[in-house]
Amino acid sequence: MKVPVKPILLALLLVAADQITKAVTEGKSYMLGSVGIDYVVNRGAAFGVMQGWNWLLIGVSFAVIGWIAIYYHKEKSRLMRYALVFIFSGTFGNLIDRLSLGYVRDFIAIGAWPNFNIADSLNVIGVALVMLTLIRREMK
Repeated sequence: MKVPVKPILLALLLVAADQITKAVTEGKSYMLGSVGIDYVVNRGAAFGVMQGWNWLLIGVSFAVIGWIAIYYHKEKSRLMRYALVFIFSGTFGNLIDRLSLGYVRDFIAIGAWPNFNIADSLNVIGVALVMLTLIRREMK
């Protein structure tokens, strides 16, 4: 099996961007109206649900990462492979926080939305690309 060097490098870059932005914004709050940086600690999942379920979220993260590592090699669609790299990177970025800190660092603030981070954005983009790929397959 050939080692997918480019996707691994992309994942490393994305995870690094996530971790660096979290570190740089730690404890900071800079708002321009309703948009800006507002560092918060999230002990749950997306939108703050499942507060206090860190070990379950860690287990789910490992399962997602493992599934992607196995499934990636079976996938032929380049768009789906990018989607998987995005989801892998987002999941891994937040997993690093959960394992090292016991919580996830969120800092992007937009209006009334719960704060989020780069890893969360990667997961959303990845899921959107999965949906797009599946829709395109159904249309063929």
